[in-house]
Amino acid sequence: MLAATFYDFIAMHFQNAIARLPSATCGQGLTTSSLGAPDAQRTRQQFDTYISTLLGLGLTVTVLPEQPAFPDSHFVEDTAVVGPEFAVLTHPGAPSRRGETATIEPVLWRYRGVTRMSANAHMDGGDVLMVDKRFFVGLTSRTDEAGVREFAAAVEPFGYRVDAIEVSDGLHLKSIVNYVGRNTLILNEEGARNPAFAGFSHLILDKAEEYAGNTLWINDTLITPSGYPDTLAKLQTVGLPILQLDTSEIKKMDGGLTCLSLRF
Repeated sequence: MLAATFYDFIAMHFQNAIARLPSATCGQGLTTSSLGAPDAQRTRQQFDTYISTLLGLGLTVTVLPEQPAFPDSHFVEDTAVVGPEFAVLTHPGAPSRRGETATIEPVLWRYRGVTRMSANAHMDGGDVLMVDKRFFVGLTSRTDEAGVREFAAAVEPFGYRVDAIEVSDGLHLKSIVNYVGRNTLILNEEGARNPAFAGFSHLILDKAEEYAGNTLWINDTLITPSGYPDTLAKLQTVGLPILQLDTSEIKKMDGGLTCLSLRF
């Protein structure tokens, strides 16, 4: 295993997070799942536990009011990418979600200078994975090549490298690959074969547990969905504390742990 860089330890020590309350209309959002409609009350309970977990890890969390007109709006990660030096306001790939960015932008300005992506490009934040000074950006149904180009133009002046990754399986890149610290990625078999990820140690997901690949590394702790024993055993080999959260209702709308906040 390669030694972790100094940046490895400072980049993920987050101080702030932005989240949004799920609305009673959350079951009317976009989904490819066949698990049925989520229960709005249980969705809120799972969200509240998630926020409590972030607070327990030392973050200051800004929770924005619900937006019933935008049923997917509690998946705030898709609206922006926030780094140590910048914030990029995305132009989401799904037309029904593009209005969500209007209320995120003024909040971002409190912390960072904001670059707006043009209407000619499309990107969801769920397709953007930051590791050290490198970004992997998934080319998916929600993020296109124009989005990758505009994003690269915004972040490369700060010394970042941007690599586009073709994704054929999964809604977003972070549906199938995430960084869990210590030069290690948790990813599916498709991702493990991608030469862009060759320099990392791999925890390869069992096909039946791919959803649990959406594990969040934050402040030297891993947060992972509960109910995935094979994935849990693999994560334990990383040697970091692990918190398990119930995301059963979030999953019904194609959501995961990374989706529910912007962390910086």
